[in-house]
Amino acid sequence: MDSAVSILILAHVESDGALARPALEALTAGASLAKQLGAPLAVGLVGADTAAAASVAAGGGAARVFAVTGAAFAQPRYATDAAAAEAICRAAGADIVIAAGTSRWMRVLAGVAQRLGGRVDTHITRVAADGGAVSVARWYYRQRIEGITSRTERPWIMAIEPGTHDAFAGAAAAVTVEPVTVALTEIRSEVTGVRAPASGEQTIRPDASLLFVAGAGWTKKQTDGQTHVPEAESLILGCLRASQASLGGSKSLVDLSGEGQAVLPFMTHLNQIGQTGSSPRHRKGLATCCHGEEPHVVGWRFITERRAVNLNPNCGWAQGKTDVLYVADAFEVMRKVNERLQ
Repeated sequence: MDSAVSILILAHVESDGALARPALEALTAGASLAKQLGAPLAVGLVGADTAAAASVAAGGGAARVFAVTGAAFAQPRYATDAAAAEAICRAAGADIVIAAGTSRWMRVLAGVAQRLGGRVDTHITRVAADGGAVSVARWYYRQRIEGITSRTERPWIMAIEPGTHDAFAGAAAAVTVEPVTVALTEIRSEVTGVRAPASGEQTIRPDASLLFVAGAGWTKKQTDGQTHVPEAESLILGCLRASQASLGGSKSLVDLSGEGQAVLPFMTHLNQIGQTGSSPRHRKGLATCCHGEEPHVVGWRFITERRAVNLNPNCGWAQGKTDVLYVADAFEVMRKVNERLQ
């Protein structure tokens, strides 16, 4: 039973001073828990300029907003992020700390929990309170089993899995920001710049409404007995650029490069959807030239609407694993789709 519990949401601001969707989802999760417990809600911000983000946090129900600001905190760095998070947690004195499970926070939260003498849980998909007792849910065993965990240790730091909550979209509000001073030791690393692919080449888009998944069939011999990898590349990238969909790949496809077979040059293990890859949470999914094998389907369990294109009517997707199965040639289908998208 948690009595007089206090809740803190940790968030880092983006380069434009705004809060990204994962942070807004964490704000939703924290506000919901605070309401269930009747507990005060605070938000801690880290970044070069936190003024705009502070107003959004206040609109989300935060009674207090703490901020660590400065050029040193603009870029991800373990030393500065861990020090900032620790300082905010101590200033807030919160029992429960909620943060988005971004790469920036996931790098430091365990270390922050150790410094504070608390505990940390990651990849959380749901936070709830029952009779004043707080519990969290997450998936285990290749996301086949959902587990519920409750802890008595405090502070309890929780990393919310992006895509599991609605993003806060309310109006901003005025708030008085409480600055937190951080005593930094010698910083031995320097961020010299950011290297990112051009927008036309970016294929992993977590916020996209559609996930386009390519299977190994794209690189196999087609009805004419020949492979058509260049055309497959053109069709897939054409669809991605026109629809701004996110690209996923079956394990069998991303493994082809290690087998000396023809591959799609833009496909890497980062695009893999399956038991050892990512489990996306896009609203819609379209699988093409995939066979609906079990590891791949497990990675799709959080997709709301599933559709597949395959020439084989008896493929794995037809066995109750997809909402709609189009028995057709993916090359022909995608030519028509791209014509309509243009």
